[in-house]
Amino acid sequence: MAASRRGTLALLCAAAVATLTLSTQGYAQDKQITLGFAQVGAESAWRTANTESVKSAAADAHVKLKFSDAQQKQENQIKAIRSYIAQKVDVIAFSPVVESGWEPVLREAKAAKIPVILTDRSIDVKDPSLYVTMIGSDFLEEGRRGGKWLEDHYKDQSGPINIAELQGTVGSAPANDRHSGLMEVIKDDPKFKIIASQSGDFTLAGGKQVMEAFIKTYGNKINVVYAHNDDMALGAIQAMEEAGMHPGKDITVVSFDATKGGFQAMAAGKMNVDVECSPLLGPQLMEAAKAVAAGKTLPKRIVTTETVFPADVAAATLPSRKY
Repeated sequence: MAASRRGTLALLCAAAVATLTLSTQGYAQDKQITLGFAQVGAESAWRTANTESVKSAAADAHVKLKFSDAQQKQENQIKAIRSYIAQKVDVIAFSPVVESGWEPVLREAKAAKIPVILTDRSIDVKDPSLYVTMIGSDFLEEGRRGGKWLEDHYKDQSGPINIAELQGTVGSAPANDRHSGLMEVIKDDPKFKIIASQSGDFTLAGGKQVMEAFIKTYGNKINVVYAHNDDMALGAIQAMEEAGMHPGKDITVVSFDATKGGFQAMAAGKMNVDVECSPLLGPQLMEAAKAVAAGKTLPKRIVTTETVFPADVAAATLPSRKY
């Protein structure tokens, strides 16, 4: 591979994630690898952007991509992975629907000597050698960031501060960790109390439905909506407005992902803060897939660099958002 090409790839990789430094030197330029990718589904704007990133990056990197949409069902992802094993792809990657239940199929991939890369979400397995690396965000730190923003926002109030939590898909890494990160921060502060917590499955419709139920039960007792992603937050905002409430004013709205929809809601004064979780993982995934196919060693965990966006920066930042 030409030196200039290697330099360009290195710059792209460094810009996407400072913790990842890969070299594909020695990998034949005319060697095209086949990557089997099992996506969670299309449950949110974030996921759609993630899929587009993977597909466009594969084309740019001249990687033959076999893509499947699991429609948020673990059994569909397992079926897709087994199909990729049967097709003898070079590398398998997937964003797991939930954390548990992967060991049997990953043992099959290992027996077939096909390396596995996790993207976006982690898994819970006894044998960490069943996958090569995990590329994505630190969801626990995201939860901490959301909690710390709440602490700072309410530092001059004595409480009570009642939180209604819209959780993501039950058993998924972001749902588990965004909840745990929040609890880690507020557990010793008695003014914060989670009075309701239910899954909206990361969808706008789910967020609206759950929020409607919360409003019927708790009404004006809710001070904060802590939504595990923007789609659920936007659904909750719809429910609050239909009930005559003023999200962003009467009720503080904390969300995750930092999508354009989230920024639009902040710019309109309906959401207070959005914790970033970048879906643009495609270039990193292609670099990692090429490297592992070439026999290179990767870090076990590759964390993307992200930040927190309060509402007062939304209008200025919105034009530059890519998803």
